[in-house]
Amino acid sequence: MISISRRNFLHTGSLALAGAAFVPRLMAETPAKKLFSAVGIAAPLDKAAALKAAGAEFLTESVGNFLAPDQPEAEFEKNLAKLASSPLPILACNGFIRPANLHCVGPAANHDLILQWSETTFRRMKKAGGKIIVFGSAGARKIPDGWSKEKADEQFVSLLKRMGPLAQAHGIIVTIEQLRAEECNFITRIGEGAALIRAAGHPNIRLLADLYHMAVMGDTPADLKATMDVVAHVEIAEKNGRTVPGVNGDDFRPFFRVLREAGYEGAVSIEGKWTEAQLGPAFAEIARQADGL
Repeated sequence: MISISRRNFLHTGSLALAGAAFVPRLMAETPAKKLFSAVGIAAPLDKAAALKAAGAEFLTESVGNFLAPDQPEAEFEKNLAKLASSPLPILACNGFIRPANLHCVGPAANHDLILQWSETTFRRMKKAGGKIIVFGSAGARKIPDGWSKEKADEQFVSLLKRMGPLAQAHGIIVTIEQLRAEECNFITRIGEGAALIRAAGHPNIRLLADLYHMAVMGDTPADLKATMDVVAHVEIAEKNGRTVPGVNGDDFRPFFRVLREAGYEGAVSIEGKWTEAQLGPAFAEIARQADGL
């Protein structure tokens, strides 16, 4: 049997108590894991150097400008050459379906042509090393007058069911973006987008949580929480004027908290109006709000 003196007992006990107090202090001082895997911005490739200096880690480019599905392969190769010397990678491309003759819903819907456009887009995106195609495309998915929402839902889900395997074949994630009602009359709330994605049932068709469109349309953190099973990407701008974070002082923390609690591991991209002088503070503001939770 090991004996211990009263003096040693008191000394040992005090160390134990000190250790017990030290553990939570260490835990409190351990920096929180970054919420976003990377922070980028929607901007053209030729601005990459200045954007990297401001704090951007990737670009969201334009399908029409960079991937150019309506242009010969040689034109796209020129863009690829520019990307090879860029200090920033392209993670995502937006402005997916722009040609005026392509329609997702309505009596003039032409899914075969859209899928041809999509195949070129996805193939070139893979070649560029990108991963995400943002599917906003207000003109292509607008419900024409006299066409029911129910018919549009059926058509859009049918399109997504065909688009999913095509995206998967090229390692691309298509993220459906809700748009404010001023821009489009279809998929204007985040829950609406989530329901259509679930109906499509394909892992390469996911949801974009655009915090600007959500704020304009009145979507809440609770609405975001209800869609986190399908969220794969986030875009951000302030509500008034679509300014970058930090200009008007918008508080994104309630939405960031939902993302963190749901285990979100994706990126965030600024998509809004900005000057170069605003960008450094904007990236810092995102980090302050996101990583201080």
